[in-house]
Amino acid sequence: MAARIIVNADDFGLTLGVNRAIRELHQAGVLTSATLMATGRAFDDAVGIAHANPKLGVGCHIVLTDGVPVSNPDSIPTLLGPDGKHLRPSLGEFVFALLRGRIKESEIEHEALAQVRKLQRAGIDVTHLDTHKHTHFFPSVARPLLRIAESSSIGAIRNPFEPRWCRNLGRGKFMRRLQLALFDGLKSQFDGHRQIRNGYVLTTEGTVGVSATGQLNAEALHKILEDAPEGLWELVCHPGYNDADLAAVKTRLRGQREMEREALLSVVPEFLANPNPPELIHYGNLGAFGLKRELGIHTPDTGYDHA
Repeated sequence: MAARIIVNADDFGLTLGVNRAIRELHQAGVLTSATLMATGRAFDDAVGIAHANPKLGVGCHIVLTDGVPVSNPDSIPTLLGPDGKHLRPSLGEFVFALLRGRIKESEIEHEALAQVRKLQRAGIDVTHLDTHKHTHFFPSVARPLLRIAESSSIGAIRNPFEPRWCRNLGRGKFMRRLQLALFDGLKSQFDGHRQIRNGYVLTTEGTVGVSATGQLNAEALHKILEDAPEGLWELVCHPGYNDADLAAVKTRLRGQREMEREALLSVVPEFLANPNPPELIHYGNLGAFGLKRELGIHTPDTGYDHA
C-alpha cells in the first residue's frame, strides 16, 4: 500500500504572490491543502481562491506570535508584545513567556477561536488547524486548539512532530534538526490528549519537511517522497513568489519560496507517474467529516453559530 500524503502550504493569505503560487500548484495537481492566515495581508484574495477551487482543503493557520491579533488587544494582554497591540514578535519570546506561565491558556483559546471564526464567516469550510511556527508542540497551546476543533466541527489538526526517519535524511540544518529532536519529549502528551486519543480530532503519523524548511529543493523533496513509508503523512511547504509584496512583510523565507514552488512542480508529477504512487489527499477527506463531504451532506460551521 502506498503512502497517503497531504501536501499543505502554510502562509495562505500572506501575500498575493504566495496565494498565486498556491493556486497554481493546486491546479497543477501537486498541492492539496493550504492553511489560511486570518490576518494575512492578502486574506480576501485567498478566500476568493478557496471558493474558486473547492477541491483545495483549507485549514486555519493559527498565529500566536509574529503577527496582528484578530481579537481586541485588551482581551488578550498576555499574548501581546511590548507595544500592547501586536503579538510577541519572535518565537523565542513566546516560548519563554509560555514556559514561565505568563501566557493564559484562556487567551490562547480566545484568539485562536477568533481566527477560526473569521475564516468560517468568510465561507471557508475549515478542514483542520495548525499553527504558525508549530507552537502547538506545547500542551498549553494544543489543548485549546483541540477544544476549538471539537466544538467547531473541525475534524483534524496537524501533528507537529517530524518523524525520525525524515529528520535523519539530513535535509535541514543540524541545529534545526536538533531542536526538533528535543521536542520529541512532548509527543506522548500530544498523542494523549483526549480528542486525539479517542479519534474526535484526527491527525497524521507525522509532518515531514519541517527540518528542511528553507532548504526544500528538488533533491530534498525527492528524497523525502522516496523514503516515505506506508501511512498518512503531511508534507509541509511554503511556496510563493519572491516579489515586492513579499519584500514588504516580515519572513525569513524569500527566495526559498520560489525554490519550493519549483521543487513541487518538478518532483511531485514524477512520483505520481510511478507504479503504486502516493495518494494525495487533504485533511477534509479524513474520517466522518470526510465521508459527509464526499456524500454532500456536510454542513460546516458558519462562525456565526458561536457569536
